[in-house]
Amino acid sequence: MRFFDFLNYAVTPYHTVDFLRNEFCHAGFDFSGKNGQKLNLDGAYLVERGGALIAFRTPKTISSTTRIRLALAHTDFPALKVTPKPDKMNAGVSTLHTEVYGSPLYTSWLDRDLGYAGLLAFEKDGALQTKLVRGGKLFRIPQLAVHLNRNVNQDGLKLNPQTDFDALWSAAGVNPKNFVDALKNELQTNEKLLDFDIQLFDAQSANSGGFNDEWVYSGRLDNLSSCHAIAEAILNSQNDDKDICVAAFLNNEEVGSTSRDGAAGNFLKSTLEEIWTSLRGQVNLSAVLAESFALSVDMAHAEHPNHPEKHESNHAPVLGGGVVLKMNSQKRYASDVFSSARLRQLCERACVPLQEFVMRNDMPCGSTVGPVISASLGIPTVDIGEPMLSMHSIREMTAIKDHQDMISLVKTLFAVKLT
Repeated sequence: MRFFDFLNYAVTPYHTVDFLRNEFCHAGFDFSGKNGQKLNLDGAYLVERGGALIAFRTPKTISSTTRIRLALAHTDFPALKVTPKPDKMNAGVSTLHTEVYGSPLYTSWLDRDLGYAGLLAFEKDGALQTKLVRGGKLFRIPQLAVHLNRNVNQDGLKLNPQTDFDALWSAAGVNPKNFVDALKNELQTNEKLLDFDIQLFDAQSANSGGFNDEWVYSGRLDNLSSCHAIAEAILNSQNDDKDICVAAFLNNEEVGSTSRDGAAGNFLKSTLEEIWTSLRGQVNLSAVLAESFALSVDMAHAEHPNHPEKHESNHAPVLGGGVVLKMNSQKRYASDVFSSARLRQLCERACVPLQEFVMRNDMPCGSTVGPVISASLGIPTVDIGEPMLSMHSIREMTAIKDHQDMISLVKTLFAVKLT
């Protein structure tokens, strides 16, 4: 699966799912439960809901020793979402009011070429339908000139998300006169726009960086890198003799995962129950999940060369140093002694170097889908990631070697027996 093509295409969670669906269908994955069909052994299937998708391979045989091998990532990323009534006008310019999604690095969104994309919901012949859209125009949020903010370099730039994130999109008074009309132009004359979910994104393409092209510069690496690694691994795996292999790409992690297509919803749990019921004829998964294993794959903070003081000195991962095991005593990560030990076994078998990350005691820690899934399913889960810099910036950075190591590790998860 082409990494840079994926990064450039997946500019919203809906586009992420669209790209993944096409890749899985091309590889022979079938839609689970289509036309009421029963799942077969030695099959490959997918199911989707909103901005989430789950792909899985059923085993060649099913028995009391069958377990689930699960890899998880999230399809969303910090963004600026266009509000339902976004149009404003000032200083001869039409602007769009946006709402902050997640926790972006505010200043990185200024003076960038911004695209817009998302999903339109419309009515056609009385039926509700949707359409994926990506506009061909570029917008911008300019920052105030240094001459009008003389102390900005000394005091730092302070932004108010309510007033500083209106995007300039058109000269005032020209057609279309409002953004909703521009969206309506994406539809046919017999189609009626009902609603939309549109967000802005960094329009610059992904690129290789560094003197030896050892790094990746791109928007949305958190967490599209993980999505790509998991998809690449399961696409290039074989159906296991006895275990069910599952790749779950879930939405809304950046805002807490509490949504119908997020990790705190019932999408993954109900899908696993349907798989188990179809193959085994029973719903009780608790004992199976307790002896299964999950990789929660999200990005990790690499040590910043200009700010090494921001890391705990004994647990400071570096770019190009390998996969990162993420641990936290407050359980912001799902890793525990049991799941971490199994991860070390997998890394040895995959010949992948392992780094360790622990947050400083005097700094708060982020979280992932790992704790949510581990708590709700009772499945042993370990949190891992590729080390990166500029996390939550509109333009992020990671190492190609670490991405290759992550693919190798997830492939090993889908290839070795759980003991």
